Amino acid sequence: MIYTVTFNPAIDYVVRLDQMKPGQVNRCSSEEMFFGGKGINVSIVLKELGVTSKALGFAAGFTGEAIENGIKAMGIQTDLVRLKTGNSRINVKIKAGEETEINGQGPDIDQEALEELFCKLDGLSEGDTLVLAGSIPSSLPSDVYERILKRLSGKQILTVVDATKDLLLNVLKYRPFLIKPNNFELGEIFGVELTTDDQIRHYAEKLQEMGARNVLVSMAEQGAMLLDENGNVHRCGVCKGELRNSVGAGDSMLAGFLAGFQQGGYDSGLRLGTAAGGATAFSDGLAKRELIWQLLTQL
Repeated sequence: MIYTVTFNPAIDYVVRLDQMKPGQVNRCSSEEMFFGGKGINVSIVLKELGVTSKALGFAAGFTGEAIENGIKAMGIQTDLVRLKTGNSRINVKIKAGEETEINGQGPDIDQEALEELFCKLDGLSEGDTLVLAGSIPSSLPSDVYERILKRLSGKQILTVVDATKDLLLNVLKYRPFLIKPNNFELGEIFGVELTTDDQIRHYAEKLQEMGARNVLVSMAEQGAMLLDENGNVHRCGVCKGELRNSVGAGDSMLAGFLAGFQQGGYDSGLRLGTAAGGATAFSDGLAKRELIWQLLTQL
């Protein structure tokens, strides 16, 4: 079973305007709502690919109830910790030529609620996969990813971490199965600008030396590169299409990789991950099965 954790899930309220006029009343031409957060996004795309997962995390107030009910309505198993106070966040995404985002803060998560999540994670067993994705709310200790990986250490659980900077670096000692920086995040970790495949491979290998088993580097219009734990380098180009959406493409790539890896190993994972990421980038919401399979034929 694949488990995903979303510490700060959200309702994404997307409004489209012909033109944004600051300081005036603006009326949208269309609007949509999506239930998300990085881990939940992974679960949604896994469902499109026929892979079962369970979404863990926290939910609060009437917005948290809407998120949980919305995810369940998609056919995704959920086991969210219900917080006693606050409301899960609403993120407003304004699309009017260029995209403007206003992201909510979200509720405070107390120690009791965190321990409840830890108890749920204790139920994972050998062969399960755990996906930790995204930033940590300010109410949680900065080492919460480390605490989770330490708690699961030795249980033969495949851990996947999609995070940046110290949040990522501090978990490498627990040898996560997969990490997924993009090329800019990889360069930022080491204070360098990466422009070539050789440079990206060199610094991805450094992350392996620090403990990561497999390193998947997304490179936008240049495709993606995977360094597997056997010392092999896998390279994939990019799908062709009209860019419509920047939200959730990385989460979709991660979901596609996990689904493809289960079916056929590293090459299959990289290709399906690239197709899934492209399908989200070329859609108004997260990737749908039909477009994913269409794009896979390009690779």
